[in-house]
Amino acid sequence: MTRRRVIIEMGMGNDLHGMDYQKAATRAIQDAIRHSTLPIFSAIGMNHAQMEVQVTIGVQEPEALDCAALAKTLPRGQAKVTAVTGGQDVTNPDTGETLVIATAAVEAFLPEQTGKWRQTG
Repeated sequence: MTRRRVIIEMGMGNDLHGMDYQKAATRAIQDAIRHSTLPIFSAIGMNHAQMEVQVTIGVQEPEALDCAALAKTLPRGQAKVTAVTGGQDVTNPDTGETLVIATAAVEAFLPEQTGKWRQTG
């Protein structure tokens, strides 16, 4: 079945004191999804389960992420999370402490809707 991307949101999250990439990634996802709402589901009578959600998380150590656990944080749809090299580590030169920054791109895809809608009025 053909899918169409209907939304893309970006987010950023960080962990200031623990170098916890998972925490930063979770915060980046939450930041992204707080910026969107999808009233289309009620408007066309579609179940949220038909939505596919693709999340790309960028951190300096992508292998440190549990992508399956991150996917479970998404409130709707069938989620898949992919970790890539990105984000940023920033080290305080005075203390040596490193803060980590994660970036997230959250994309939502729905089944093709061509021909299913009709403008009225």
